[in-house]
Amino acid sequence: MIKKSNNYDSSSIQVLEGLEAVRKRPGMYIGNVDNKGLHHLVWEIIDNSIDEVLAGYSNKIIIEINKDGSASIEDDGRGIPVDIHPKTNVSTVETVFTVLHAGGKFGGDNSGYKVSGGLHGVGASVTNALSDWLIVNVYRDGREYQINFTDGGQKSDTLKQIGDTNKRGTKVTFLPDFSIFNDGVDSFDIDIISTRIKETAYLNKGLEINLIDHRQEDYNITYKFNGGLIDFIVDLNETSEKITADVIYAEGTSKNIGVEVALQYTTSYQPRILSYVNNIATTEGGTHEQGFFDAILRIINNYMTNQLNDKDKQKFTREDIKEGLTAIISIKHPDPMYEGQTKQKFTNLAVRQIVNKLISEKFEQYLLENPTSSGQILAKIRLAAKSRMAAVRAKEATRRKDYLEFSTLPGKLADCSSRNVEETELFIVEGDSAGGSAKMGRDREIQAILPLRGKVINSERARIDKLFNNNEINSMITAFGASIGESFNISKLRYGKIIIMTDADVDGSHIRTLLLTFFYRYFKQLIEGGYIYIACPPLFKITRGKIEKYIYTEKEREEYISKIPKGTKISIQRYKGLGEMNDHQLWETTMDPENRKLLKVDIEDDSRAEKVFSSLMGELVEARREFITKNALFAKLDV
Repeated sequence: MIKKSNNYDSSSIQVLEGLEAVRKRPGMYIGNVDNKGLHHLVWEIIDNSIDEVLAGYSNKIIIEINKDGSASIEDDGRGIPVDIHPKTNVSTVETVFTVLHAGGKFGGDNSGYKVSGGLHGVGASVTNALSDWLIVNVYRDGREYQINFTDGGQKSDTLKQIGDTNKRGTKVTFLPDFSIFNDGVDSFDIDIISTRIKETAYLNKGLEINLIDHRQEDYNITYKFNGGLIDFIVDLNETSEKITADVIYAEGTSKNIGVEVALQYTTSYQPRILSYVNNIATTEGGTHEQGFFDAILRIINNYMTNQLNDKDKQKFTREDIKEGLTAIISIKHPDPMYEGQTKQKFTNLAVRQIVNKLISEKFEQYLLENPTSSGQILAKIRLAAKSRMAAVRAKEATRRKDYLEFSTLPGKLADCSSRNVEETELFIVEGDSAGGSAKMGRDREIQAILPLRGKVINSERARIDKLFNNNEINSMITAFGASIGESFNISKLRYGKIIIMTDADVDGSHIRTLLLTFFYRYFKQLIEGGYIYIACPPLFKITRGKIEKYIYTEKEREEYISKIPKGTKISIQRYKGLGEMNDHQLWETTMDPENRKLLKVDIEDDSRAEKVFSSLMGELVEARREFITKNALFAKLDV
């Protein structure tokens, strides 16, 4: 029987006005209320300043992190208009910071911006909505104006002229409302901001960005790169041995679309391909990347045909030409289109041909004028092609055809009984001893165990055919069930969580880093999809009478012991490895979903992660030594 109700009327429908919707559902506007979401507030304001740069009205941005935890972003652009907006009947400044989708990016031919990288005008108002307070200063026409907001965008007064000035531009200062964010998200990370704005400076040659952190003494950094993408390539390849001494660079404009491309070949086995549209990273590529690879592949194959003897001719694939290639493709487009809402895959069709034509001419010219480098590039591509064909043969042995074909799974895998990917977990465990305890202590319905014997091959310094000849790599690929490379299919992934569980010592850290390197290079989709985790086993067990306490860090141990009354007899057991714990202890401390601690692996900045892995795991010993020296005090690999 359907229960009738007379209470469902207009009062049942909630209407969120102004910025209330943002505060009610912040995740819809900034992704998540985590550390990424917090820094998204900064990016939104910076993107508005960058729009002034792209429009040609600004060449300097100052970013300050203040002692009270607030952030200030100032540019030397035109300054937000201060006159009364015809539709809102309040100042344009107030409109921009209180009305969603208000901004100079919607004006068509009369728009203030021909090219924009911001989120279509929602940025300033979203930052305001999620701030404890926000102040806007506008420097325009010889006058300085100011307006203040509090409590998530509530106007405390109207826009006022507060003085005269010879400056121009806009300055926004805001303190996030940290109560909106997750526990522990309570301050800006200067390293995250520094990495992002350095990349922005590379993408806009000649732009000067000054970063000041008033919370630290003498933290004042200025980024300005007159070489733009060329300087970016030099930085990315700092730790790599180069095949082409020079960076190959092309720049041009067609149909109001600006294109910049820079590339260089190295001896590395890994490609580094970064692409951007209006300064926004397109991590899933798109038509601009397609046009780039169309050109490089065609020119390489034509060079083989026209310049070399018949016996040396062979047709290469895109995967062959990518090995050791570092490339950056940057597009400035007045009307960019993307697949989905995340702006990660660019789809404008006309750009493919524009990029193709631009880089074709420059790359062909380079090959013809530099025969020595051309020969080295072709030699590397030939080896890559040979490796690819060997890998194809090896891959067939690891490919699992169907979930039901259990005979194809690795023999040492202790699989779980559930086939519900929403709940299943795969623990990759260091060593047979720990693997045995994990198999005994696990929840057999949802938890699978894959023990590894010895250290995994370093995928940063091995071609793919070598990887497929490695038993531990094969075991993981087969267990995952989603294949690898171009045949990767995430819908066939057999586990919702893949958890790295290694000892809490130097060897365990090394194995964990090797695994993370492999995942980053060959299963980045799993990291981006949130499938990769790191288990956190305890370092100590402190026993006091019948009370047992597991401790996970040195600091936690010191704090716990300091709270115990003097004279109390305690015993401290230091776990050297997972194998020292019995199955009950391993379950209780590290595997039980109700009590365990897991770290989710995420990529906050792709170009930064590229440099970390190439420095730490690459060929050049000096680069590795320098990286370790600089980061010796840090306890985590920040990817």
